[in-house]
Amino acid sequence: MTAQAKNLIELFTARGLTCATAESCTGGGVGAAITSVPGSSAAYLGGVVSYANSAKRDILGVDAKILEEYGAVSAQTAEAMAAGVRRLTGADIAVSVTGIAGPGGGSGEKPVGLVWFGLVSAAGTRSEKAIFAGDRDRVREQAVVHALGMLAAAAI
Repeated sequence: MTAQAKNLIELFTARGLTCATAESCTGGGVGAAITSVPGSSAAYLGGVVSYANSAKRDILGVDAKILEEYGAVSAQTAEAMAAGVRRLTGADIAVSVTGIAGPGGGSGEKPVGLVWFGLVSAAGTRSEKAIFAGDRDRVREQAVVHALGMLAAAAI
């Protein structure tokens, strides 16, 4: 993961871009991976860990109707989280992560391992869904790697 974060910072720095993160199930893991790289402050503006729905709503500006209708683990929430942290920080590109890391909390419709990612940049807004296998730590690790990859791809 450190190599991936290092490459991400090199890419963003070379292109003069900045990024930010909004995280739920990863609990700051994406931001921690990025800031483990010396010089990351040249590209990383910051992040918000919005574990509770109230934080998603009150800090990131996720509409309560989105949370009620689609839930915290949804494309709509992921996109709104990314848009919120981009607005707060002024970053060029923002990524968000919201999911069910387990071991509990899953359902037939939203199983343990389900993670939604949001990405917002000048090019637009999009979301991606993944279902990761493994225990809580493994799901969170895979989600961090995926989010770093989305940021890197958006900068190219």
